Amino acid sequence: MSEATSAAPRTVVVTGAARGIGRAVAERFVANGDRVATVYRGGDLPDGVIGAVADITDTAAVDAAFTEIEDALGPVEVLVANAGVTRDQLLLRMTDEDFESVIDVNLTGTFRCVRRVTKGMIRQRRGRIVLVSSVIGLYGGAGQVNYGASKAGLVGMARSITRELGSRGITANVVAPGFIDTAMTAELPQERQDAYKAQIPAGRFARPEEVAGVVQFLASDAAAYVSGAVIPVDGGLGMGH
Repeated sequence: MSEATSAAPRTVVVTGAARGIGRAVAERFVANGDRVATVYRGGDLPDGVIGAVADITDTAAVDAAFTEIEDALGPVEVLVANAGVTRDQLLLRMTDEDFESVIDVNLTGTFRCVRRVTKGMIRQRRGRIVLVSSVIGLYGGAGQVNYGASKAGLVGMARSITRELGSRGITANVVAPGFIDTAMTAELPQERQDAYKAQIPAGRFARPEEVAGVVQFLASDAAAYVSGAVIPVDGGLGMGH
């Protein structure tokens, strides 16, 4: 058993586990022997993951989804808030709706999920919360004022949760991935992929599994004294900013 493995199976919820980073994270926890569920909008799920369909912009739907999961698997002990959207646009062309819709999913939606699970975590006096941000939240990105603001807000959220709930055995941390090798990045023109990689000291995009490994560590017993931290997984692109 590795140091990043918890001794007993736990109930883990990974939002947005149908694809990309969320899927890799969910698969990692399943392989660890945990009971894994997701709150998602739809799509094919990894083997061993149960799904509760909900729109995380709807508080009642979030509450119902977590109740469904808890009835099936027991109290949530680990939350990985991964679900997110983008609506990139240059600042002067970005509409109120472009901005507000991204904030509502990426930041307020995360808040809704965190608020819901912490009720049980406080009763259990233990819990792990991992918020999936982005290098853009720390480093910035042209045409991404909405996305950057939503992802930067997760840092303040995690640190405030740490101040408020750290004495209850609950940790809250942020993982900030850089460019990830997914179906979306594979569709980019080769010259654009090369331009992005030229900015990354590691010279390549990350594999989703590399992000999942960091998430698993932060959710493990080995990270019991790590809270309020921001862990970049970006090949050196942001240099920790």
